[in-house]
Amino acid sequence: MLEIIPFVQGPVETNAFLVADDKLKQAVVIDPAWDGKLIAEEAARRGWQINEIWLTHAHFDHIAGAAGLVAVVKPAPAVALHPDDLPLYEMQGGAPLFGMRIDPGPKPQIQLTPGHRLQVGGFAFQARHTPGHTSGHVIFYCAQQKVVFCGDVIFRGSIGRTDLPGGSYETLIHSIESQILTLPDETILYSGHGPETKVGIERAYNPFLG
Repeated sequence: MLEIIPFVQGPVETNAFLVADDKLKQAVVIDPAWDGKLIAEEAARRGWQINEIWLTHAHFDHIAGAAGLVAVVKPAPAVALHPDDLPLYEMQGGAPLFGMRIDPGPKPQIQLTPGHRLQVGGFAFQARHTPGHTSGHVIFYCAQQKVVFCGDVIFRGSIGRTDLPGGSYETLIHSIESQILTLPDETILYSGHGPETKVGIERAYNPFLG
């Protein structure tokens, strides 16, 4: 069974996710938002080994817990990021623009490309490139479980902001239409902020779409 443990962390209440194949005790962390040690402790409590850290994008509120995770999990998890967001990652995810400083952690070792295949135990995921919020934003789709971890592309009744460097409203809408609204209506969307939703709900009611 695919287990999904959410954490709401950091100054802007970002959703981080601990995702695991409970049968095989293998796990990944998606967008470790702030307190990586806390996420690692929860995995250890459940007997799960965190193998990788998957980043939907490199804004500071989605990467600030990576360094803490890598410091305590052994062997250290590999970090996965789309290469177009590497410059943002190396600039602390833009944290200095908001008067903060973070340690982004180790340089990503896994370069995500469109269609990149990822694995959590027996569950296969696909990375889909969804620029518009940032240039290198991706979402992680598991067709087996009909779930998507969609970062800051789409929220319940809203969409990601496009006024930061690398943002584009037209590009974001195209990403949503081509990479999210093409999925089955019952697909669950786990966003970077706020509650979960479903593709069919957003197709019908999101005021920014249609």
